[in-house]
Amino acid sequence: MRFLLATIGSRGDVQPVLALAVRLTGLGQDVRMCAPPDFRGQVEGYGISFVPLGPELRATGKVSPSAAPPTPEQRRRMVADSVADQFAVIGAAAEDRDVLVQGGYLVTAAPTVAERRGIRYVMAAYCPIFLPSPRHAPPVFPGLGQKPADGTVDNRVLWDEDTRRWNDTWGDLLNAHRDGLAPVTDVRGHVFTERPWLAADPALAPWPEPGEGDVVQTGAWILPDERPLPPGVEEFLDAGEPPVYFGFGSVRAPEDLAATMVKAARALGRRAIVLRGWAGLTPPDDGPDCLSVGEINQQALFGRVAAVVHHGGAGTTTAATRAGAPQVVIPQHVDQHYFARRVGELGIGVAHAPGAPSADSLAEALGRALEPAVAARARAVAAEVRDDGALIAAQRLIDGK
Repeated sequence: MRFLLATIGSRGDVQPVLALAVRLTGLGQDVRMCAPPDFRGQVEGYGISFVPLGPELRATGKVSPSAAPPTPEQRRRMVADSVADQFAVIGAAAEDRDVLVQGGYLVTAAPTVAERRGIRYVMAAYCPIFLPSPRHAPPVFPGLGQKPADGTVDNRVLWDEDTRRWNDTWGDLLNAHRDGLAPVTDVRGHVFTERPWLAADPALAPWPEPGEGDVVQTGAWILPDERPLPPGVEEFLDAGEPPVYFGFGSVRAPEDLAATMVKAARALGRRAIVLRGWAGLTPPDDGPDCLSVGEINQQALFGRVAAVVHHGGAGTTTAATRAGAPQVVIPQHVDQHYFARRVGELGIGVAHAPGAPSADSLAEALGRALEPAVAARARAVAAEVRDDGALIAAQRLIDGK
């Protein structure tokens, strides 16, 4: 079969789709992938056909979190440009495909393209809160002026408000490209379909209505990583007690976060490994107790550190949970708050308050995460995390399920 896999976003959005692409090609399928141009080298490195979608995104990680957000008019133009680009790129890429799979929810053109081509369309979310359920509130996007639910409003009401936001943001833009097709009156339902998939691990991020509804939970789509750790990292690991890993992946980081991280580790007598990430985090000095690293095999590294301090992205949280590493999660937005809460609920780490930590608050949270009981619980939960979600998803697609 001929598959087109499409996504928009940072590494956390792209890597699960690449994991599915790798599984499908391993099963003899013809796969083409659309993603931001930042990921061309990684995708083509697996021998998968790549089509760039949208602008490069890496520079956004270096924008100061205190920078002014886009104005409503700027945001409208950005959305309009994205939708137009999606229809042009996805429309052409899908011309000879049998199935179109969207990872995440930002490729709003994908279901219309599939409908026009007469091919199957599947949408997969990476976190339960993106999918409507009376058991939880919809995700919150601070950039749109939204505030977290305080529990005083019924979740059904909040989901109705979310439906209106989707329609107000994308409805007219989407319908302008549906010549000859019936207009869409529920954009979110159109994009998510009546049977969305959930590419998240059931132990870490379970669907809250098991046996109810039409959500298909496949498990997390994990890209196997066989890369060895760099010699310098191996030497650092061997030079003392397991260090603490600090990283914010490809999201923006609070001001002076790297210095805060290192200071917190030193307050507890711990060494630190700091991931530069898209935000360009670097230790405040060249002390022998700190190591700065770039892109690295988290699967190999996380099993050898004392704890993982991170932003709460789905991929990083899953990798740390699977490795059995205690965690401190400092959520910044959207689904990161969910994963911070789940880490706390499972007893495998500590949910730090959102936003920018202080050295004292981070040291306090890290101290609690490093307690022996937390480490033992993290190892126990790790045994429950599956690694076959992408394979399950690939086989379901091939079988037409």
